[in-house]
Amino acid sequence: MTALLHRLDSLLAQIPHEVLALLARLSVGTIFLRSGLLKLDGWAGGTTLALFREEYMLPLLSPELASYLATGAELSLPILLFLGLFTRPAALALLGMTLVIEIFVYPNAFDTHGVWAVALLYLAKFGPGRLALDRLLFTSAAPSAYGRA
Repeated sequence: MTALLHRLDSLLAQIPHEVLALLARLSVGTIFLRSGLLKLDGWAGGTTLALFREEYMLPLLSPELASYLATGAELSLPILLFLGLFTRPAALALLGMTLVIEIFVYPNAFDTHGVWAVALLYLAKFGPGRLALDRLLFTSAAPSAYGRA
């Protein structure tokens, strides 16, 4: 049994960071982009603003401001993740949004939000990998900042 576990450990250790980072960028980015597209679609019929007024009810922000900020973030930040451009700030911004959703909107959805948070924390800590614009734009200044050394 120990030999099997060591073999499994060896196999898993060979999964490149680039694969994990790309999967994290695409999967969590898709979740937020789809949400943003739904909000955008709901502007015409008033459902987006109604959600922020009647269901989400965030403290400190008016429903109008919160709806514009959330829609803008969900339409722009995933694109940055897909491109691997400003990945760490985009991941941290979406992590902040995830925390707001978990704390103020759907506090019983930790199972879902926890998965998002792990993917976003992974990207914030380890960067987007080599398959990213960050690597092309920023490696000369700080070689290990946007990919694992």
